[in-house]
Amino acid sequence: MGWIGDTVDSIKSIQIRQLLTQAVSLGMIVTSALIIWKALMCITGSESPVVVVLSGSMEPGFKRGDILFLHMSKDPIRTGEIVVFNVDGREIPIVHRVIKVHERQDTGEVDVLTKGDNNYGDDRLLYAQGQLWLQRHHIMGRAVGFLPYVGWVTIIMTEKPIIKYILIGALGLLVITSKD
Repeated sequence: MGWIGDTVDSIKSIQIRQLLTQAVSLGMIVTSALIIWKALMCITGSESPVVVVLSGSMEPGFKRGDILFLHMSKDPIRTGEIVVFNVDGREIPIVHRVIKVHERQDTGEVDVLTKGDNNYGDDRLLYAQGQLWLQRHHIMGRAVGFLPYVGWVTIIMTEKPIIKYILIGALGLLVITSKD
């Protein structure tokens, strides 16, 4: 009877070890993703080095679901550049083109006015109440490249949260059940 108890204890020990290994593997994947994201932030100088176009306001140049790669340098922002900016009071950043640049003579600071290529008027209606220009702190980055349609995964997961939970559950199950 003693060897049966030892075998059961051995099996439980192996199962616990496998569970711990899988938990560490999952933690390593999450940690690696965060390190890569932070490294991209440092390299690009942008708080969000990658964004997804969520509307058709920049068509035909950028379509809904395109992924934009951002970079933010110390160079002055110029008319014609495509920038991603945050507006006070709104969570979601906006991707639009700079249509006007105004340099303040007294401070040398640059104010910018933006507009979606597919929109009729400028963005002043999108800015915070009473705001006529964007300042540099509003701008997250300049678009330096894009991948068409790849961002649809993000849009679908945002608009249909059940898909996001199914995907996360499936990935978690895959990590837990994988025999490494």
